[in-house]
Amino acid sequence: MSTVVEQFDAVRITNASIQTFENGTQQTGEKFGLLGSVEGETELREFVKIVEGSEANKITKPVKMNLTVSGHIPVAVARDLFGLTNKDLKPGVWAYGANSKGKNFILTADVIDEFQDITKLIAFANCISNTGLKIQVENAADELAELELEFTVMKDSEGQFYYEAITSEVTDETVKTQWHTTFTPALVKAVPTP
Repeated sequence: MSTVVEQFDAVRITNASIQTFENGTQQTGEKFGLLGSVEGETELREFVKIVEGSEANKITKPVKMNLTVSGHIPVAVARDLFGLTNKDLKPGVWAYGANSKGKNFILTADVIDEFQDITKLIAFANCISNTGLKIQVENAADELAELELEFTVMKDSEGQFYYEAITSEVTDETVKTQWHTTFTPALVKAVPTP
């Protein structure tokens, strides 16, 4: 029996993973790096009904999400996000240029409520990087600056942008164990009962 959580205070984000797509095939999740922050905002499209020159009704529908992520990421993840390649180059050499194309990916993480010791799993199901390669090195900096990245989250095969699950409410252990390695809409979709 699952426990229903009525209040959740997001204190910390951790345990991020990225599951890239190579030639249309989803790869097993790997550590995204150490997150500093994740901020997301949905972009909406308005549909307005005008009657005799005045607004009579309006609805809004989500079109996509815009994410800003800051943190320290591994070299391999950065190469995937920005589209660096070593094709036709000597071993150990990577390049970025006009033909560079970042990979689509799924971004997952744990959000922790440390007041109640509760974990919420989050997933952004169909992401692409909006940020080009940035290089900044500062001598004698007291603190290593976090890399700030911008992503667009587009709808997935089920029309969703974002998923979340509070672990104490999840009864299917497979959801918890596969969230950061092989997340798909099928993983979280309810199986119809006959």
